[in-house]
Amino acid sequence: MIQRVQTLYYAISMILLSILLTGIDIFRFVTEKTTYAYSAFGIESSVTGNPNSKTETISSAPFYLGIIILILFIFFTLMRYKKLNFQVKLARSVFFLYLLLTIGVVLASQFCGSCVSAEETVKELGIGFYLIVAGVPFTLLAQIGIIRDKKLLDSLNRLR
Repeated sequence: MIQRVQTLYYAISMILLSILLTGIDIFRFVTEKTTYAYSAFGIESSVTGNPNSKTETISSAPFYLGIIILILFIFFTLMRYKKLNFQVKLARSVFFLYLLLTIGVVLASQFCGSCVSAEETVKELGIGFYLIVAGVPFTLLAQIGIIRDKKLLDSLNRLR
């Protein structure tokens, strides 16, 4: 299991997702008076230019729990290496769920600027945004690796 390249790809995607759970900003909207930062924990608002201001956090438990569930689902898919037919189905599901998460974050970063405040906002993408986007190719490459393993084993079974 460790020798397979998809193990490395899935490990990288799990690490990228788990870094998001540290509270890194995914994106933020900056206005003249306040800054709204979106992370895995929710939307945090603070007064711009005042380091002593109180920060108000709006909880986003579904996004936080969704990341944890996706990490566990990737791990579950990785551990199904003995049942390749089932692992191929799970790998497709992982890729589409990860892609859906990425599309949701991209759409939220595009359209939530007007939802946060009526003032003129400037959107800033954080490191978390790039971590989410960087994980998509790794899940796709892991899926391709699993399909290649299945084809290899099927061809060996035909030779027997």
